Amino acid sequence: MKFKQYYLECLSHASYLVGDESTGNAVIIDPQRDIAQYLADAEADGLTISMVIETHFHADFLSGHLELAAATGAEICYSSVASPEFPHRSMTDGERVSLGNVELEFRHTPGHTPESMSIVAYENSGADPFGVFTGDTMFIGDVGRPDLLASIGFTREELAEKLYDSLHNKLMVLPDSTRVYPAHGAGSACGKNLSTELSSTIGEQKASNYALRAPDKETFMALVTEGQPPAPGYFVYDAVLNRKDRPLLDETSAPTPMTLSAALEAVTKGAMMIDGRDPEDFSRGHLTGAVNVGLAGRYAEFAGSVIPSDVDIVLFVEPGYELEAKNRLARIGFDRVIGAVDNPYGALQDNPDRVAVASRLTADDFNQRVRDVPGLQIVDVRNPGEVEGGTAHGATNIPVGQIPARIDELDPTKPTVVYCAGGYRSSVAASVLRQRGFVDVSDLIGGYNAWAETTQSA
Repeated sequence: MKFKQYYLECLSHASYLVGDESTGNAVIIDPQRDIAQYLADAEADGLTISMVIETHFHADFLSGHLELAAATGAEICYSSVASPEFPHRSMTDGERVSLGNVELEFRHTPGHTPESMSIVAYENSGADPFGVFTGDTMFIGDVGRPDLLASIGFTREELAEKLYDSLHNKLMVLPDSTRVYPAHGAGSACGKNLSTELSSTIGEQKASNYALRAPDKETFMALVTEGQPPAPGYFVYDAVLNRKDRPLLDETSAPTPMTLSAALEAVTKGAMMIDGRDPEDFSRGHLTGAVNVGLAGRYAEFAGSVIPSDVDIVLFVEPGYELEAKNRLARIGFDRVIGAVDNPYGALQDNPDRVAVASRLTADDFNQRVRDVPGLQIVDVRNPGEVEGGTAHGATNIPVGQIPARIDELDPTKPTVVYCAGGYRSSVAASVLRQRGFVDVSDLIGGYNAWAETTQSA
């Protein structure tokens, strides 16, 4: 059997190639949208991709099933409960498909979503399973959150009950030695306690996974529906878009170079500019009104959290990173990139009247500002679970992805300090506030972690 796990760190997304060496047949499970790596690996190993299997309609990324089907002629496979708007093969609960010596068994495992399914792989018919691809039903250390679809027709309690039954009746009954390969790892907003480990076994998870150790269904439902991180704003958009027949991604086509005047005209007409440099470079000088989402971090996730899905996008990035920035946005279906500012540093140098700097404070500066500015507005943009360990100077907690929707809770005329855990998200949030008219905004270098360390050592 040929097997490979692909892990996309910036979206905490795992996808898989499973192939049969005797026949050359292969499948791809839960692919990312830019598909070149799957095609290259299949060709190198002499494999033909015959099926693209989706465990469910993903909410946190736009999947590459249409791109792979167009490139290879492979069938797109979903649970028979799913109703996508494009040609596909419906897999019934318990159905088996032979690739040759390798056999795949499809088990419906609703709960994270109604159409979720898991795939059990056998290297040889009759032998114990090689592994199970659990999608977002079972993670390492966690299970899929059941609340993401609560706003479009299902209560979180209904899905949590289905999730419990799926885990106990379809997955935990597999042999303890069965390897577990989920669709996500630590950092994903599809759960709250995901491990940094990328695989495990059924036996290990039964022994250590907090949700699987719940003594009864009621306890399980309470555990998995409380304390979940806020879902990024683009999740519903992607969950719907993954059902649709949509345009394909050309991952080799770089965005159009734009003059500064053309870029600014687009912004005047409603486009948004995303500056993909790191927060420190952004702070030294950026085009007024740009939102800072650094390519070095979870770029697509946080861009999708603060940028609407229905606006044109202009990129401002280090020269040579234009294609990467475009493709990473495309991974969440943000395809309205109309161009990238050409010669970006030249644009800054030649147009000082269009350039702004961003205030960034050290922990000591922050403490001094609290003393010097009565009524300083302080915003903690970490998730609720992070805030349980404490906040700085009585900050108001608004997770970064909720800033656009909850901006009316803040006073744009007040001096404001924004912080997160380490300084990445705070630069995102502070730039959004400035773009929305806040006049005096600083963010905290090193975030809460730096402030707590400084305070403890004082």
